[in-house]
Amino acid sequence: MPHIDYYFATLSPFTYLSGTRPRDIAQKHGATLTYKPLDIMALFARTGGVPPKDRHPNRQEYRLQDMARRSKRLGVPLNLKPMFWPTNGAPSAYAIIAAQNAGADVAELVTAFGAACWAEERDISQDDVVRACLEKCGLDPALADKDMLTSADTFGKNLEDAVNAGAFGAPFFITDSGERFWGEDRLDDLDAYLSGKL
Repeated sequence: MPHIDYYFATLSPFTYLSGTRPRDIAQKHGATLTYKPLDIMALFARTGGVPPKDRHPNRQEYRLQDMARRSKRLGVPLNLKPMFWPTNGAPSAYAIIAAQNAGADVAELVTAFGAACWAEERDISQDDVVRACLEKCGLDPALADKDMLTSADTFGKNLEDAVNAGAFGAPFFITDSGERFWGEDRLDDLDAYLSGKL
């Protein structure tokens, strides 16, 4: 059975635009999928990347154009300059880790956090927003506070795993065969690879 490690950041617009497609692709191919939320700014720093605010204006402008195009293509609402971005992504990541450890399918939860940040003008660092997203997805809001030390350790380990596996952005998908796919716009390539077409 193939396996995919899914490295992502709840702050990433392209994670949000990925929606539930990573899960759907994994299910289509009978693959297992591990969600690995991480600190994207720390990943940039470790792998030669630059936070969006520090990039050359040409890159900043292109990023916004690309986000707008992908949003339209996918039919997903997206505010290019959300009120609460950047913010602390750790609380939402901890909730995802706790939910996954509890055996939940977290695809909808990852999408809910992305929507809260990029479409609903909510601050995903706040406890009430984290709890609301959990509840919206039919999960126990108490997961926001469950095993926080374990979640914090996992969050840090995910960063190390990402660097060691060759990831440098989000979303980033790595198969058990070592194939790497960076970006929401490479999900079709991941699908094709798992189909044996690439």
